[in-house]
Amino acid sequence: MSPLPLIGGYRPQAPLLLSARGPLSQARFLGQAMALARALPQADFVLNLCESRQVFLLGFAAALLRGQASLLPSNKAPGTVSAVRARYPGSYVLNDAPGDTDSFTVPLDLDCADWAGAPPDIAAEQVAAVPFTSGSTGEPLPHAKTWGGLVSHAGLLSRRLGFDGSHIAATVPPQHTYGLETTVMAALAGGAATHCARPFFPQDLSAVLAGIDAPRLLITTPVHLQALVQAALRLPPIAAIVSATAPLSLELAAAAEDRLRAPVHEIYGSTESGAVATRRTTAGDWWEPLPGLSLRADGDDGAILTAPHLGPPIRLADRVEAGADGRLRLLGRSADMLKVAGKRMSLAELQHKLQEISGVEDCVVFLPEPAGAAVVRPAALVVAPALSEGQIVESLRLSVDPAFLPRPLRLVPRLPRNELGKLPLAALRDLLRR
Repeated sequence: MSPLPLIGGYRPQAPLLLSARGPLSQARFLGQAMALARALPQADFVLNLCESRQVFLLGFAAALLRGQASLLPSNKAPGTVSAVRARYPGSYVLNDAPGDTDSFTVPLDLDCADWAGAPPDIAAEQVAAVPFTSGSTGEPLPHAKTWGGLVSHAGLLSRRLGFDGSHIAATVPPQHTYGLETTVMAALAGGAATHCARPFFPQDLSAVLAGIDAPRLLITTPVHLQALVQAALRLPPIAAIVSATAPLSLELAAAAEDRLRAPVHEIYGSTESGAVATRRTTAGDWWEPLPGLSLRADGDDGAILTAPHLGPPIRLADRVEAGADGRLRLLGRSADMLKVAGKRMSLAELQHKLQEISGVEDCVVFLPEPAGAAVVRPAALVVAPALSEGQIVESLRLSVDPAFLPRPLRLVPRLPRNELGKLPLAALRDLLRR
């Protein structure tokens, strides 16, 4: 495969990054990335922990220019970072604020001339990023991505969701595969300009959206989208909203489309595969795979994904149903299927029943013990200030077989969601014990 440019469809004066201080052109970005590349330490791998999307993107590009792969841990906890560094001896940490003595802080005064000429090429087979999943044991598991694979995937996603020419505001971090594809690669290979900030509160997101030009594209998660809908702020026009990292309910998608006046699309994917399929949530349960991607059921244990740019087939833990037209319906994860006395029910279905109860604001259903335990019963943590645990259980009895009622079911003030809105299993089990 031929080398691919660091910025596809290069337009020197077009914006690549947006901020409160104004846009950063593609030519200026390349000038800064080249200067940073010359200053980076010599190594094969770098842990890019930069909070600012602008500094992360500069560090990612500079590492590519130096032939270094960016290690992207699932979180920035000291234990996680130490485990990744132990796996990759000789790697260093890239920060946008002063950190440990063995980390490299990106200087904030990269005042460089605009890049002159065509953008530099990167070898398609070069490993560009290594995102990690926590794995069933909690040990970080790497999933290497080549530059050619990332560029190909970005093109597919850009054409599907209309990234080219759009201005992106995002609530997700760039270290996560979802954020990497929809904010970093969308700018480098998808024709978009992405905002540097990662707003958390609805008011902050409103300010970011107001500071960028149309067409505006919002990249977010169900948790952030729910907060934005509940805030009922007056927002500038949004061309489209994209959600991932957790299932998005039909009710929330419909409320978002009604209040924000924009179509809501979901991405189905994984760290291993990247984005696999998309759907407009309010249009139904069926997902449309990205062009060239093929997903087939593998019995009751999951599915097999194949695509020319992804290399060997990838096994996913989700069970799928394939339609005659090539679309897919997700049936839940194989590990989430409960089987009692010949009856079957998934944790996702049980959680959906719980969410439908009036007064339930947030909830999660999970297995409090490993699936290999002698007796596995689902547990539930519920945020429902106006209800008692007994009232919730009695409401569930109306639609759930007694064999699958959560035991225990506990009321909590809030769920231990991380920055992506996900609920780490270890945190859930710890909260249940406490």
